Amino acid sequence: MSGAADAAAAAAVRRLLVTGVRPNNHLPPLAVKLLHGRLLRLDLLTDLFPLLLRALRIHSLLHNPSHLTFPFALKAASRLPDPLPAGAQLHGQSLKLPYHSNPHVLTSLLSLYAKCGRLHDAQRVFDEMLQPSTVSWTALITAYMDAGRFQEAVGVARNAFASGMRPDGFTAMRVLTACARVTDLVTGEAVWRLAEQEGIAGSVFVATAALDLYVKCGEMEKAREVFDRMQDKDVVAWSAMVGGYASNGLPREALELFFAMQAEGMRPDCYTVVGALSACTRLGALDLGRRAVGMLRWDEFLDNPVLGTALIDMYAKCGSTGEAGTVFQQMRKRDIVVWNAMILGLGMTGQEKIAFALAGQMEKSGMTLNDNTFLGLLCSCTHTGLVKDGRWYFRNMTQLYHISPRIEHYGCMVDLLSRAGLLEEARQMIEDMPIQANAVIWGALLGGCKIHRDADLAEHVLKQLIRLEPWNSGNYVMLSNIYSNSGRWEDAAKLRLEMKEKGVEKVPASSWVEFDGKVHEFRVGDKSHPLSDQIYMKLEELGMEMKAMGYKPTTEVVMFDIEDEEKEHTLVHHSEKIAIAFSLLTTKPGETIRVTKNLRVCSDCHTAIKLISRITNREIIVRDNNRFHCFRDGHCSCNDYW
Repeated sequence: MSGAADAAAAAAVRRLLVTGVRPNNHLPPLAVKLLHGRLLRLDLLTDLFPLLLRALRIHSLLHNPSHLTFPFALKAASRLPDPLPAGAQLHGQSLKLPYHSNPHVLTSLLSLYAKCGRLHDAQRVFDEMLQPSTVSWTALITAYMDAGRFQEAVGVARNAFASGMRPDGFTAMRVLTACARVTDLVTGEAVWRLAEQEGIAGSVFVATAALDLYVKCGEMEKAREVFDRMQDKDVVAWSAMVGGYASNGLPREALELFFAMQAEGMRPDCYTVVGALSACTRLGALDLGRRAVGMLRWDEFLDNPVLGTALIDMYAKCGSTGEAGTVFQQMRKRDIVVWNAMILGLGMTGQEKIAFALAGQMEKSGMTLNDNTFLGLLCSCTHTGLVKDGRWYFRNMTQLYHISPRIEHYGCMVDLLSRAGLLEEARQMIEDMPIQANAVIWGALLGGCKIHRDADLAEHVLKQLIRLEPWNSGNYVMLSNIYSNSGRWEDAAKLRLEMKEKGVEKVPASSWVEFDGKVHEFRVGDKSHPLSDQIYMKLEELGMEMKAMGYKPTTEVVMFDIEDEEKEHTLVHHSEKIAIAFSLLTTKPGETIRVTKNLRVCSDCHTAIKLISRITNREIIVRDNNRFHCFRDGHCSCNDYW
């Protein structure tokens, strides 16, 4: 409709309303209903609502008023910039009507109060209903959800089902969504079973909500069952499944599904691509990440901070900070999350000077540094051992920017101080923290104890870690080693027995590399790969060259050792070395090798890889669960500080 036509229609509606609100003319209920619909289509409620309200006031004086009018009037009022005055006025008028307790009137009133944030009034209106309908129950559930009170929304839903309410598709979808937000699997599964009984589980909206529930609760097998049964999968369902795999530690499955989506001709949206990029980040799969980027137009990354942040994070954590910087510079919309992602990416790859400079540039652009910015800066200090700078940033964060440190900030500081040998200062910081230390904090202090051989403090720390993480085998192994090396054989035996009784199993070390669109995984002593014979021949060849350069393997069992691999006598068969040998066989000379490992790189492998980088004239990037290592010409970016 053109602008002139809109104006003409508005004028016609206004004339009709003016005529209808004269004392001797009363608009019938149906006319009010039709006018309301017309006003909605013309988006004129704000301008003409006072006239409509006057018509309703006159209508309310009739001897036989209709209950059909007020729900539309309340809906009209809810669209006003400030709905409460008009809504309260209509509420007062409705009390004079015999139809005040009509569920349609009360449900519309409930929704209006909910929109105004008056949940107490909304609940009070609901309590007036003698027999709430499904629509009324859903309106109350939605009211609590819109207010962010999801646990209470689930409680209302339980009461609704207990009263015998039979959900429709919209109700089931809303309740499943609320259950997903609070990870209430028991209630959610009950709703899903009821949806199946009612024949509404086939709705793509209901099924996607159930899928999301299972994803949020970490039940990926059940989520996949729901997904596979869906006949009409839309992009939202695909995105939920891909993102679910990525967020639940199943990056390979996420990428398999992502590329299956492409094969079926479904174009991914930005959220699906974010999930795929997250999976590539986890695997260190740079080339697969580049393929995922090709699914969208480049402009979409430059204009969407969510996409841009995911891409920067992927490039940085795959060791390609140059590409991350290019994306950052080209982005047209850079919010604080984008800036922080770039600062963190630089910090974790040992480029602290550029990270510090970027933070200064960020501030000059008028953006205020926040808690995540300082986390990136402290991470930079931790990865490079800059104690003085770390103290400076930590102090300024609290004193100049008035930001209360989170446990992650304390973790960076404890890690920084511990690795620098300032173990007493680190321990004192833990004691003075206003929040209780978690396993990450104690683990950071333990790392310092390992480097600086403080057995007494390590024993104290490990007892804290075993209390916090009774399932973590590494903590038991390390404490057992401490006991053994101190001649406390009985204590060591008791600890290993306790470990066995609790069913604590060691986590096998594994490393993976990407080649030819596929992720190849290797474990210690792995001989399952088709190229195993060539891989071990290559390792033997490298071993001879390293020995000629003076390399001597660390074969003794070190008392502070935490990884299972580091306790092996055949150090040459560690998973990262196997992965590097495979890459040397399958990539072109001079090509960068990228390896991702699930555990910390041991000291022997760290020394060996430095030599391998010099022998082969290769850049070798290894990302373990603790540090980012870029080996080049016999040196590592961490400066042996890990």
